[in-house]
Amino acid sequence: MTDYGHELRFGTFITPTADEPARPVALAQVAEQAGLDLVTFQDHPYQARFLDTWTLLSYVAARTERVELSANVVNLPLRPPAVLARSAAGLDLLTGGRVALGLGAGGFWDAIEAMGGRRLTPGESVDALAEAIRVIRELWAADERGGVRVDGDHYRVVGAKRGPAPAHPIPIWLGAYKPRMLRLVGRAADGWLPSLPYLPSRDALGELNPIIDDSATEAGRAPEEIRRLLNIGSQDADPESLAELALEYGVSTFILATDDPGTIRRFGAETAPAVRELVAAERRGRAQPRDGNPARRTPDEASAPEGTTELGLRPTPDSGVRVSDAMPWDESTRPTAVATRGAARYTNRGRAAGQHLIDVHDQLRAELRQIRDLVDQVRAGSVDVGSARSAISEMTMRQNNWTVGAYCASYCRVVAQHHTIEDQGIFPHLRARDDDLVPVLERLEQEHLVIHDVLESVDRALVDMVEHPGDYTRLQEAVDLLTDTLLSHLAYEERELVEPIARYGMYDGQL
Repeated sequence: MTDYGHELRFGTFITPTADEPARPVALAQVAEQAGLDLVTFQDHPYQARFLDTWTLLSYVAARTERVELSANVVNLPLRPPAVLARSAAGLDLLTGGRVALGLGAGGFWDAIEAMGGRRLTPGESVDALAEAIRVIRELWAADERGGVRVDGDHYRVVGAKRGPAPAHPIPIWLGAYKPRMLRLVGRAADGWLPSLPYLPSRDALGELNPIIDDSATEAGRAPEEIRRLLNIGSQDADPESLAELALEYGVSTFILATDDPGTIRRFGAETAPAVRELVAAERRGRAQPRDGNPARRTPDEASAPEGTTELGLRPTPDSGVRVSDAMPWDESTRPTAVATRGAARYTNRGRAAGQHLIDVHDQLRAELRQIRDLVDQVRAGSVDVGSARSAISEMTMRQNNWTVGAYCASYCRVVAQHHTIEDQGIFPHLRARDDDLVPVLERLEQEHLVIHDVLESVDRALVDMVEHPGDYTRLQEAVDLLTDTLLSHLAYEERELVEPIARYGMYDGQL
C-alpha cells in the first residue's frame, strides 16, 4: 500500500486531430468548464493527421484561463531540448504558470528517422533524455552565473545564455515503463506518467513504484516529491477503481483519454468529486493523532473514523421559501423512513457515498442558479433565446431527464461498468435492502417525472418567446416553479437517502 498523500487532480488526453482543427481546442475548453485541472495532447510530429502539438498548446493556452497544459508526452528526439526549454518557459510566462512538461525518450523510430531524427537504441534514448533534462533545467536557472555548458554524448550546449525563467517551477513528467527509465524518474523528474493500457496489469504499479522510490532515495530525494500520474481510458474511469489506484498505488493525477465532450463533462462533474470523497474519507480514517489512538471526528466534519456509529453528514435542509404560486405535489403527503431505522456502524466508504449525494445535489443547485441567471440575461437582451436553450440542454439536470433521479443516473453512468441503472442501480439496491424505503423511493421517482415535465415547460416557454418577444410572464413562472420543485425535492431526497446510502452502500458488495 503506497499513498503519497498528494492532492488529487484530474485531466483529459485529447487527440490533436488536424482534419477538424477547432475540435481539440473546443474539447480543451469543455475540460476547463467541467472543472478539470489538466489538458494534454499527444505529440507525434511525424503524424501528418495531427496538428503540431506545441503550436496547439500555445493556441489552447490563449483560449483557456485556468487549466494546466502539457504534451503527453513530448517526442524529445524531434524537439531539441535547449529550444524546448525556452518554448516551455515562454509559454509558462504567457499563461501565468500553467505549463507542465511531459517528456518521452522516443518511439516509432522509423517515423522519427524519416523526419530527420537520429535513431537511438533503448539505452541511448534513456541517456539522451537524462542529458536533455539537465539542459532544460540549466536553461531555466536564470539566476545562476555563467552560461549553460552540457557536454553530453547526445546533446551539447556550449555557453548558452540562461533564461528566461518560467513563471513557476515547471514540473517534468516522464513516460516510463522499464527499469532504467524508472530510475531516471526517481533521480531527475517531478512525476511519472505511464498509460494504464500499456501496463501488464494494475498490480504492475505496485511493482514499479519501488524502483522509482529507491532511486529517489539514493539521489537524496524523498519519494513523495514525485507525483504519480496515469493515463486511463473511459473503461477505467470508475470512481471506486480510481480511488483504489490512489490509495493502494499512489496515483494522484488521472488523465482520461477521450474526445467525447459528454464523457469529459461527466469526468469533471461526477467522477472527480466521487473519487476525491472516497480518497478523503479513507485518508481521514487512516489518520492517527500522536497518542496513537484513532482520530475522532465531530458531526461538523465530513467524515468519521472507520466503523463508528457517527454519520458525520449534513443533509441540506429545506428553507421553506417558495417563489411560485403553487406546487405540483402535496409535500405533507411525502412518506418518510427516517425514524424507522436503528443505529448502524458506518464505514468511510459508506459515508463518502452519502456525501456524494449531497455533492451531486450541490451541482444541481448551482445549475439552477445558472438557469435563473440565464433568464435574467434573456430579459436584459444580453443572451438570445437560442443560446439560453443550448446552455440549459448541456446541464446535468437536463441530460439525465430525471428518469431515475439525478444521483442514480449520474453515479451509475460512471461507477458501474458491471451495474446498469435498470437492474443494479442505486434505487433497486436500496429497495432490496430496506422495505421501509420502498414508499420513499416510489415517491421520489414520481417527483422525478414531475421535475422532468417542469424542465420541459421551461424549454417550451423559451420557444414561445420567439413568437412573443418581450413577454416574460410564462418563462418566469416556469423557472420559479422549477426553483421550488427542485430545491424541495433535493432536500427531501437528502433527508431520506443520505443515511441509508451511507448504511447500505450504492450497490451490493460496496461496503
